[in-house]
Amino acid sequence: MWRRIRIITLYFLVLLLFLTGVGSVYQWYGSAQDKKSYKPVGTLYEVAGHKMHLYVGGQGDTTVVFASGWGTSSPYADFSSLYKGLEPHVKVAVYDRFGYGFSDTTGRKRDIDTITDEIHELLLAANLKPPYLFVGHSLGSLETIRYAQRYPDEVKGILLIQGGSPEYYAAREGYTIVSHGYRVLRNIGVLRTLYHVRGFPEWVNDQSNGLRLLPDDLKALSNKAALLKAGNKDMTDEIRQSRSNAKIILAGKKPLDVPLTVLTADYFGKLGSDKDWKDSEAALSSWSRYGKQIIVPNSSHYIHSYQPDMVVKELLKLSELHSAR
Repeated sequence: MWRRIRIITLYFLVLLLFLTGVGSVYQWYGSAQDKKSYKPVGTLYEVAGHKMHLYVGGQGDTTVVFASGWGTSSPYADFSSLYKGLEPHVKVAVYDRFGYGFSDTTGRKRDIDTITDEIHELLLAANLKPPYLFVGHSLGSLETIRYAQRYPDEVKGILLIQGGSPEYYAAREGYTIVSHGYRVLRNIGVLRTLYHVRGFPEWVNDQSNGLRLLPDDLKALSNKAALLKAGNKDMTDEIRQSRSNAKIILAGKKPLDVPLTVLTADYFGKLGSDKDWKDSEAALSSWSRYGKQIIVPNSSHYIHSYQPDMVVKELLKLSELHSAR
């Protein structure tokens, strides 16, 4: 009996290794094909010896700088629902942190001051003149607040879209299991296979409204970015350092001297089910002398994928306030 179990186990391991090898080849070939059409929509600038991507569109004297949330492989596609409403009035600048979008994956440490140094260098290289309005989604809140702490003369307003507070992130370990899991599934071709299963891309993007507001070409771009970037070493170190990064911010200046608007999703009436998050969001506006919170109805974590008009409205309010100052 035990001999039979050992033989079955051996056959299973051989089959597993075979399928892993086939999947890895499938991922390698698919990635090579994807890269042929995966072309930057903006400009690549040299930052810290690597290529960092920035999309700039729109017009006007105000530049709105967008910081995506953790794990959002294509920031350009993610924020695209806002461009039509914003670009007739303001300049829009969407950067890809290293490891995201069209930027290089570098292995540079993802401590908050390194990240903000890179953003600062990128904006200078692109000749975008401060002061800026910053928009931070989710974990992107940390770099927007830290940028305002380190370069106060370059920030005239902040909008946080479901942005977490430094206090919230400082109280929680940045677990990397999700990132590592994505990387393994991507490298052995499982993720690529799943993306070809009908309904899977919409399911995995359920908190961003199943990408329903994106046209087909941007859905394809978002999917390609995930298959090329998900769980890479820069993303992994970024979430690993989220707690220590938040503590660095807590040691910095508070409150900030710029207007701050906090947009909080109501999770379709279920915001109260996570008391810690609800309370931390309510307190987040205290990071500014001129802070306010707005609960956004009929929305989830990616508010801009559900209620883009409200996000545009609040951003233009900040822009007008900035122009009047």
